Amino acid sequence: MLNIVGQPVGQQRGLGRRGFLTVGGLAAGGLSLADLLRARQVQAAEAQGSLAGSSSPLRVGHGRPKSVIFFFQSGGASHLDMIDMKPQAVPEVRGPFTPIDTKLPGLSVCDLMPGHAAIADKLAVIRSISHHLAVHDDATHWLQTGYPLLNARQQGQQHPSQGSIVSALKGSNGVGMPAYVCIPEDYRKHLGFYEHAAFLSSRHNALDAGGDPSLGNYSSPSFSLPADVTLPRVEDRRALHRHLDRLARRVEVSLEYTALDDVQRQAMELTTGSAARHAFDLSEEPTSLRDAYGRHAFGQSALLARRLVEAGVSFVTINLYEKDVDWWDDHTTIEKNLRKRLPPYDQAVSTLIRDLEQRGQLDNVLVACFGEFGRGPRIDAGAGRGHWPGAMSAVLAGGGIRAGQIIGSTDSTGAAPLDRPLGPGDLLASIYKVLGIDSDSTIRDRQNRPIPILASGRPIAELF
Repeated sequence: MLNIVGQPVGQQRGLGRRGFLTVGGLAAGGLSLADLLRARQVQAAEAQGSLAGSSSPLRVGHGRPKSVIFFFQSGGASHLDMIDMKPQAVPEVRGPFTPIDTKLPGLSVCDLMPGHAAIADKLAVIRSISHHLAVHDDATHWLQTGYPLLNARQQGQQHPSQGSIVSALKGSNGVGMPAYVCIPEDYRKHLGFYEHAAFLSSRHNALDAGGDPSLGNYSSPSFSLPADVTLPRVEDRRALHRHLDRLARRVEVSLEYTALDDVQRQAMELTTGSAARHAFDLSEEPTSLRDAYGRHAFGQSALLARRLVEAGVSFVTINLYEKDVDWWDDHTTIEKNLRKRLPPYDQAVSTLIRDLEQRGQLDNVLVACFGEFGRGPRIDAGAGRGHWPGAMSAVLAGGGIRAGQIIGSTDSTGAAPLDRPLGPGDLLASIYKVLGIDSDSTIRDRQNRPIPILASGRPIAELF
């Protein structure tokens, strides 16, 4: 029988996290799906409660399907030291870095970001986003879900993340691919990143990519073998692929397979198909391109994200968390931290945008970079900057938006918007618009009540 997260389907509530698929029951007489068919009614009822009576994703929009790669700057990146520098301010405001000119008139960036400077004409820089939640969990809930939440760590995630919304309302762009992936994972068991499906079906949780793509411990998601198929029997990687391809052909002609519901079919496609296995395999990329992205977590994560959206994933979130390296919460030694972090980050983001453009894909892939808030306007006694929701920046590229512009500005210390004030909901509404999702859409909660996908916010007009 087919197991999801190692349990019979009738006992599961949908797709889970790491190691999410296991295929079993390859008896000599063929593939038995009796347990799946008996569980179908349970899965359909769940889908009805979560998605207004529809067990299949709603396709929104026209033309070539679009996707999003989201670099989540968890911890809160310093707008003042990166993209909204104040070189005329006093030293404790302007910070330790030197601004450099870019290809976009009026935009200067940190001298540690030459890659951004070279592609600035392809960027839309939004400088005037602000809100009022200064706690990581509370602010992250807002930036990830579109809903503010006080004491989020105690209350837990109350609304679906943007990736889960995309999974529910748009689905994947390719057969046999998940709609939503987190690299390396969504961290919901470790940190308050608020990136899962909340009251939606767990099939709209992210598929975790697994491990760090820049390190030897990286492995793609666990597309597991049946219990009776051991490594000596399949001998090597190519034999494994042949084995799964044969299984896929047997399943496709099975009358029982055609009767499966959406969740069950997705499980079979991900396990038996080759699309997902190839998409997660970075070894298929040329060495020169892997070097161009950078042999570090930022670079290899960006390259993997590009492969995933090419294969049909609709929403990829890149989460990197290592204190003082990938975690942007620079309360102390901000100069030391950014000198270590910004070069690989700059290399990854700028190479991704150039690569997408050279492949003719940039108009169909939105690259978004932001965190949950900005940093304080003054370097403090610990040589760092505190949490600052009063002002933050976001950088967008691709997806068909109008690039080569700066939207909004902040005051002389970067403490508050000076013009064109915007909120988290406006940013998320813009991302949804790129994907063809109406920001006024609703989803159904567990009581079948219609819930708006955003608490507030409208697409940012200048982007479109």
